Amino acid sequence: MAHSGPTQRRTGAWVLITVLVLISVLGTLIVPIYARATPAIGAFPFFYWYQLLWVPFVAILMAICYKLSTGGAHRTADEPGSASEAGAAYRDGSGGAL
Repeated sequence: MAHSGPTQRRTGAWVLITVLVLISVLGTLIVPIYARATPAIGAFPFFYWYQLLWVPFVAILMAICYKLSTGGAHRTADEPGSASEAGAAYRDGSGGAL
């Protein structure tokens, strides 16, 4: 029996991640968009402040992409496979052996 529910959701998330990454990359790689001096903010020509605005914007986009890719889940100390579980195996002398 084939279940397409979770796969479809994950595919949609990866499409959105791809679009967000492309926006962040293309916004700075298409130079004719910002290769001019006006409008200037103070002593900064458009060329500089346009690129500086992308720094926090890309950070926000990448944080969204990270949350989408991980599903917003974080491992807790009680979950199987967590770091505390691995550390406990070495502390009790078993060395992680079954």
